[in-house]
Amino acid sequence: MKNIAVLGSACGQNLKAIVKYFENKDLSVTAVSDIENSNFLQTAEKLNIEHKFLPYEQNFEYFSSHDFDIIALSDYKRRLESDVLKLGKFINLHPSLLPAFKGPDAISRAFFSGVKVSGVTVHFINDDINKDTVIAQYPVLISNLTHYDEFENEIHALEDLLYPIVIEKLLNNQVFDFSDLIQNCGSCSGCRHD
Repeated sequence: MKNIAVLGSACGQNLKAIVKYFENKDLSVTAVSDIENSNFLQTAEKLNIEHKFLPYEQNFEYFSSHDFDIIALSDYKRRLESDVLKLGKFINLHPSLLPAFKGPDAISRAFFSGVKVSGVTVHFINDDINKDTVIAQYPVLISNLTHYDEFENEIHALEDLLYPIVIEKLLNNQVFDFSDLIQNCGSCSGCRHD
């Protein structure tokens, strides 16, 4: 059985998508948060999965004593230290097409900057933020008629669709391809690739 940890600080939207995607597969998901009583941990409790409050200072001790195939960050607010990153395969989901709009508030910064294409990136985390390696990206078009709420909702829907697929590809030592996303979409209503 494969084991993954989902490490988050805020809400648990991506956690829900990951758990739902893998619910009938041979995979164990553990939710870990650096914020006690966070919405993230409350979501994990509602999903009835293993969950743990983990202060930032205890990351090395915890991840060195647990064997996770992947540690997937989901709106985790702090940069992990290099000694922690050496303990496993850490990946992150970011709501822009990196290297554009690094850091917080990427969705609003992209939208209000006037760009016509943004999107979602999944990347490996390295100890140098400028050397993080892209695993997968998928674009979202922004037309002149697109409202901010529509764009934000489309980014979040794409995150929930993309992240579990990329995690599964990594677990199986496969490479993500655009067709993987379209095949797993199920229905193209509301998508912009139909």
